[in-house]
Amino acid sequence: MAANNRRMSGKKGAQVGSGGQRRKGLEGRGPTPPAEMRKGHKKNRIANAKVKQTARRPVVRGRGGKGTSEMVVGRNPVVEALREGVPATMLYVQQFIDNDERVREALQLAGERGGIHLMEAPRPELDRMTNGLNHQGLVLQVPPYEYAHPEDLVAAAFDEGEDPLIVALDGVTDPRNLGAVVRSVSAFGGHGVVVPERRAAGMTAGAWKTSAGTAARTPVARATNLTRALEAYKKAGVVVVGLAADGEAEVGELEALEGPVVIVVGSEGKGLSRLVGETCDFRVRIPMPGGAESLNAGVAAGVVLYEAARRRG
Repeated sequence: MAANNRRMSGKKGAQVGSGGQRRKGLEGRGPTPPAEMRKGHKKNRIANAKVKQTARRPVVRGRGGKGTSEMVVGRNPVVEALREGVPATMLYVQQFIDNDERVREALQLAGERGGIHLMEAPRPELDRMTNGLNHQGLVLQVPPYEYAHPEDLVAAAFDEGEDPLIVALDGVTDPRNLGAVVRSVSAFGGHGVVVPERRAAGMTAGAWKTSAGTAARTPVARATNLTRALEAYKKAGVVVVGLAADGEAEVGELEALEGPVVIVVGSEGKGLSRLVGETCDFRVRIPMPGGAESLNAGVAAGVVLYEAARRRG
């Protein structure tokens, strides 16, 4: 009977190890998510309702024009945008997302920045918001860029007692080129950039990233008609200088860079348009002894801005 009692006692001897499963179960799950992302919380229900409302509104990408917003989708693009200080109003996170390093960094950066609301949304809602793009569970909403008026750039320079140094882009459609120009204008003490309203790059998330944060302090103005904007600059006493491969003089020979000037840069392929070229007071070229036929807008603007800054001391 004693032997039978021992069999029925339920006691067990030594067992094979759990393979680390018990240890994994004791590991923490990280910091407590915000209320907006905790299922069942009142703020979570409100956030989901807002997501559904947003999903019904059209999303516009690319130009970042007045009255439109842009969506940055995907884990790497979202993290890079947050690292570079791209302005954002909302970070959408998919429900039950696989919480990898990029997701954790995105949440941390958004929390540190402040002003970025966190919204948890089911995958179908994110699919509709992004028109089926591979968002990987992260979507960052970038607000519309607030463009200045071309006349504001000149007025701001004169108010500071300085000669305006402005770059105008004619037919440049790559946002990265626009971002590079904004960065160069900021580096060499310029007062802003002017872009046409149509058929031109706008201040999208890509432009913000390339500007490396300088877009926050260097204004970009949008002109309904670039030729008329340049004519208005001329009436205000600003010299209009166009960059062209067949320019009459080299950049280093142009004394006009020492005073109020707007530098007009065309597209790499077509250069300046006819009307814009005819509006310029001077057409100059950048010497390229290495034999290259042209430079992209960002590099060309940087070369001329450096020369202008050097002449201004």
